[in-house]
Amino acid sequence: MKYGAFDDKTREYRIDTPATPLPWINYLGNDGFFSLISNTGGGYSFFRDAKLRRITRYRYNNAGPDDGGRRYYIREGGEIWSPGFLPCRTPLDRYQCRHGLGYTVLEGEKNGLAASLTCFVPLGEACEINRLTLHNRTGSPKNIQLFSAVEWCLWNAPDDAQNFQRNYNTGEVEIDGSVLYHKTEYRERRNHYAFFSVNAPVSGFDTDREAFLGRFGGWDAPAAVIEGKSRNSVASGWSPIASHSLELTLAPGESRTFLFVLGYCENPEEDKWEQRGVINKAPARAMISRFSTEEQVRAALDALKDYWDSLLGRFQIESGDERLDRMVNIWNQYQCMVTFNLSRSASYFESGTGRGMGFRDSCQDLLGFVHLVPDRARQRILDIASIQFEDGSTWHQYQPLTRRGNADAGTGFNDDPLWLIACAAAYLRETGDSSILREQVPFDSNPNHTQSLFEHLRRSFRYILTHLGPHGLPLIGRADWNDCLNLNCFSDEPGESFQTCANFESGKAESVFIAAMFVKYGREYAEICRRWGNAEETEKALSAANEMEQVVLRSGWDGEWFLRAYDAFGGKVGSRECEEGQIYIEPQGFCVLAGIGLKEGYAKTALESVKKQLTTKFGTCLLTPCYTSYHKELGEISSYPPGFKENGGIFCHNNPWVSIAETVAGDPEEAFEIYRRTCPAYLEELSDIHRTEPYVYSQMIAGMESTRFGEAKNSWLTGTAAWTFVNVSQYILGIRPGFDGLELWPCLPAFLPGYRAVRLFRGTEYRVSVKRTGGFSIRADGQPVEGHLIPPAPGKSVREIEVTV
Repeated sequence: MKYGAFDDKTREYRIDTPATPLPWINYLGNDGFFSLISNTGGGYSFFRDAKLRRITRYRYNNAGPDDGGRRYYIREGGEIWSPGFLPCRTPLDRYQCRHGLGYTVLEGEKNGLAASLTCFVPLGEACEINRLTLHNRTGSPKNIQLFSAVEWCLWNAPDDAQNFQRNYNTGEVEIDGSVLYHKTEYRERRNHYAFFSVNAPVSGFDTDREAFLGRFGGWDAPAAVIEGKSRNSVASGWSPIASHSLELTLAPGESRTFLFVLGYCENPEEDKWEQRGVINKAPARAMISRFSTEEQVRAALDALKDYWDSLLGRFQIESGDERLDRMVNIWNQYQCMVTFNLSRSASYFESGTGRGMGFRDSCQDLLGFVHLVPDRARQRILDIASIQFEDGSTWHQYQPLTRRGNADAGTGFNDDPLWLIACAAAYLRETGDSSILREQVPFDSNPNHTQSLFEHLRRSFRYILTHLGPHGLPLIGRADWNDCLNLNCFSDEPGESFQTCANFESGKAESVFIAAMFVKYGREYAEICRRWGNAEETEKALSAANEMEQVVLRSGWDGEWFLRAYDAFGGKVGSRECEEGQIYIEPQGFCVLAGIGLKEGYAKTALESVKKQLTTKFGTCLLTPCYTSYHKELGEISSYPPGFKENGGIFCHNNPWVSIAETVAGDPEEAFEIYRRTCPAYLEELSDIHRTEPYVYSQMIAGMESTRFGEAKNSWLTGTAAWTFVNVSQYILGIRPGFDGLELWPCLPAFLPGYRAVRLFRGTEYRVSVKRTGGFSIRADGQPVEGHLIPPAPGKSVREIEVTV
């Protein structure tokens, strides 16, 4: 069943009921200030770092009730309701949520009073705007009380959730008319504060949670709202909040709009105070003044929409399949932006309290983002490289606020170094900007130890060569791409981290997956060396990549598919010799997309094995048969129930690898089928089974051996977004950036007779028309082109490209 519908014209998803299977959310903000907002108004906000600069609280392990975010209460004649249904839970006469690109609109109506709440983060600003319009649709006057409420987090989210003996004594606020300030810890080591304002005189306020809620009150029915009277409380310790109350009368047909601003400000250390004990409010007042009128807010919202029009205009298609078009043109690229911004740090499945920006994650996210804002991609590559160690290995994560490695997640994930080569190569193909290779980048964020980015890439490559196992395959370390395959862990202790525990450092456990990566990205590194390095390094890189390919063919082939790994005792993982976990998806996809086994026929055989053993109607499973008992030598992967997560779940992230592999092997039908099976727009009718949002990808779907086959989890922040966009744009549609120009390699299924596309590439707009005729040819601006590469045409701002396939 469906819970809403796409509106491709407005680039929105409309939700028609608050009772979605899970909270269906949106992200507000593109750089700096971020908010999450659900279809009932829940969520939380933070500045840059969801762990260290959390602004509002979120109730963890509470995704169902969704008690959080921006709260608005409308009180009329003793009845209380909320525009987005929550937190009041009062049934509405009409409800609608519209999630757009960087904004969300919640509309509710009760007893002839309509409320429309528009939430967004303006471009370049550290605040969230909430525009709330009340409209009297009746023929009688309405006397209304309006209450707002947000709950402050005491900045450090994990500490806020744990250190009550301190935190219940630190809360501090200031009240300045209609602006309520949160200044906890400002008078000691912080120079930042938050505020919540409204552009109207208030009849009352509250800044103390207990006073607002009452002894036994909850956010669904606060005592102050029930009684219709704010307490004018001034928080001192305990749990500070910000709540306004306003009173108004609406004549028949009259509307009134209120502008609420949730903001974050920083002051220079030497300019923290207006006077002793009073914070410097100048930056807050300036911010509020920029959004004090409806015209200013409307202009900011229009600018946000124009921004997205411009970004998405860089890649657009018309295929005749509306579901394909809306995913490629709107939602997949939008999700790529969100994952680029936040990696895996802050969602409704990631609390933002532990994970920072992942090294591997951020490198992969960049693959689907680099065409949107190349300058930001450039800076991200340099940021990522700066947490690398001098030996080429790296921290697995870093905190975005400090750019320091996250020791809690540790190091030693041996695929990480190669992902740096992957994203650097993608940037170079997209932009041609080789100056990035000469940028001086520190090791481990130490400015006294810097080398060029090119040297960082060289050390990434060399790290693999100096960490090979008994078969000549790369050592797996803590783990490779699959963090749950822990071949050196051997943990018996409940609660022990599988990723940081290493009770048996074998020096023998090897990864076929990393070997496939080494072949693919080793050759890309060799090409970078050929163009911008030296001949000697080029030959070394090519020779090493070619030798690794032979090692995979010799020691990584199991007869009908590629092995996954060798364990600490030299035993095979992902082999027909195994009782469980006989075949894994990762090496089948990545070995073939790296070109391994094409000549020998292994590639086609491996993909047939995937189709036969791993493919389901909801996607391709990670492995089969699932593990039914805990295997200490394999680690976390065997700790999940069968069919969930890495133990035989449909891990959407690696499905695009197999789809790409099918294009490499020449099977466009199966390539598109793999794409379609996990694409949310094609699953919209099954939302009651799938459960997560039908407009963005999820990390995993419960596999065929699970008790909840087809149910998705971990939506939004997943590498699925970037890899799927790479797959559909560069391999199925076949519009591929190359070092020497744009390349065309369409691999279209039979139902798609062709398409039209616009692709902005290196300052030129390419208008591409692809038609199926049975023979391959390219014409650029009316002239025939040999091969697949469109040579540059300096000075041309628009190029007309005709392709037949």
